[in-house]
Amino acid sequence: MALPPLLTLQDIALTFGGTPLIEGAELSVSPGERACLVGRNGSGKSTLLKIAAGQIEADRGKRFVQPGATVRYLAQEPDLSAFPSTLAYVEAGLGPGDEPYRARYLLEQLGLTGEEKPSDLSGGEARRAALAHVLAPEPDILLLDEPTNHLDLPVIEWLEGELKSLRSAMVLISHDRRFLESLSQATVWLDRGRTRRMDRGFAHFEEWRDKVLEQEEAEHHKLGRKLVAEADWLRYGVTARRKRNVRRLGNLHAMRQQYRDRNRAVGTVNMSLAEAEQSGTLVVEAEGISKAYDRPIATNLSLRVLRGDRLGIIGPNGAGKTTLINMLTGVQEPDEGRVRLGSNLQMVTLDQRRASLDPDATVAETLTGGRGDTVTIGGQTKHVIGYMKDFLFSPEQARTPVGVLSGGERNRLMLARALAQPSNLLVLDEPTNDLDLETLDLLEEMIQDYSGTVILVSHDRDFLDRTVSSVLVSEGEGRWLEYAGGYTDMVAQRGRGVQARVVEKEVKAKSADKPAAAPQAQNKRKLSFNEQHDLKTLPKRMSEIEAKIAKVQEILADPELYSRDPARFQKAMDALTQLQTELHAAEERWLELEMLREELEG
Repeated sequence: MALPPLLTLQDIALTFGGTPLIEGAELSVSPGERACLVGRNGSGKSTLLKIAAGQIEADRGKRFVQPGATVRYLAQEPDLSAFPSTLAYVEAGLGPGDEPYRARYLLEQLGLTGEEKPSDLSGGEARRAALAHVLAPEPDILLLDEPTNHLDLPVIEWLEGELKSLRSAMVLISHDRRFLESLSQATVWLDRGRTRRMDRGFAHFEEWRDKVLEQEEAEHHKLGRKLVAEADWLRYGVTARRKRNVRRLGNLHAMRQQYRDRNRAVGTVNMSLAEAEQSGTLVVEAEGISKAYDRPIATNLSLRVLRGDRLGIIGPNGAGKTTLINMLTGVQEPDEGRVRLGSNLQMVTLDQRRASLDPDATVAETLTGGRGDTVTIGGQTKHVIGYMKDFLFSPEQARTPVGVLSGGERNRLMLARALAQPSNLLVLDEPTNDLDLETLDLLEEMIQDYSGTVILVSHDRDFLDRTVSSVLVSEGEGRWLEYAGGYTDMVAQRGRGVQARVVEKEVKAKSADKPAAAPQAQNKRKLSFNEQHDLKTLPKRMSEIEAKIAKVQEILADPELYSRDPARFQKAMDALTQLQTELHAAEERWLELEMLREELEG
């Protein structure tokens, strides 16, 4: 028998400025369930999540939370201003029965000390502190709005593992496909103010959405209705675009195979010049370049980028990805070595800050520079209206001032403007920031159709898999290695993902000013806080697992269970296997820590 939902929203309606944003939306979350909430930018996803969190009140509808259930909500822009430190902020989220150690543990895992002042935090640091705040109490319900924003790859992958280990029910909003595919068990699609639910994870969403839209389109045509509204041509064009992308992905795989077969130097291997190459074939060639500030950015790096390559640059925050791009494109000089740029290069750059837009200019003027009604992409001329539609703008928006566009629309416009400038080299630094899934689809399509060369930095694993022919990965201490293929190919070759850059804590830096201790005292190893906690709590955890195993074995002891209820038998067998695996892992961990403790104390 299914457990009753922890949280339900029924017939929710909300109107902003006379226009209905949400009309009859539903949401239900059962204990332990992980659901993703998807929809276009501006469809009301964040608003619906705020209603679920009790942050705002709907005009109509019912919100119900099971009595005693705890709810934690992660906003896109958390406010820490009322707290003296990040530790105080995280501890404020703990309840009477919560484990105090969780605050420090989570801050440490997220790269914070707990001593940081909220006024000094960057956007990424504030987001990590807010994540620790909502995760520390292990609530019954987690409502997470774009939890991966401003996070680098190591933290995103750690967060995935941490969320999987929690028993909390979750509702997730994210533009990170891989993150949603990894975590979600159900999908709620918010479209035109209403919700549809699929009891499968996000990996099946696009196929399900396409079937729904195809059925709707057929019904529209049966009724003889002409589809002229922007929302309609956009919505029903999704299916065709996805089918085109299937073909483009096939072409990308072929490109990667050609890349693997190419005899070229990679990583830190020195290369000789290829003087016989045709003009324009060579785009960038770096020979033994090195750069350092307070730490190495690049050390003896040699790399060649040829016309048509799609190079992804990945690494943790602080690895020096933006500096590396600046050296490869001639913006900054290396301390050692040289960079040679190819002939006839026309470069367009989109940086993380996103160049400002004139709020008084129209959408069409922004794209054409106020000159004519055409744009040139990759050497091909296109009418501005057709180009606007490529980026999900309706023809009616051509005369719309930039100042009245939504945040998501402005992001699309900045991308469209960058891609509209004549170029044969695109340099994109975090182009996926704050883009919705539909816009990501379009950006992928534009990159795949682009006839020039692309160099991009991204923390989005799925985006890298869909766009690049090779990745350049930070290995730490200024070392970079290149791998053929996308992010998944790199992990398969490397054996691991991107690891966080080791940063010494501020307290360690301060201790460097103190007199050095005796050598034996400096080198004495102690159990870390986490190791001590695991050593203390694992015996109780193992006892709990053993008790659960005994209960499952009692169920399986019924000789007629299989014939009477095969589904329950299979469920019990699966539970038994899972519990035995957990018990084995806990025993191994406890034994490892106990042996380490004896060795250190001995």
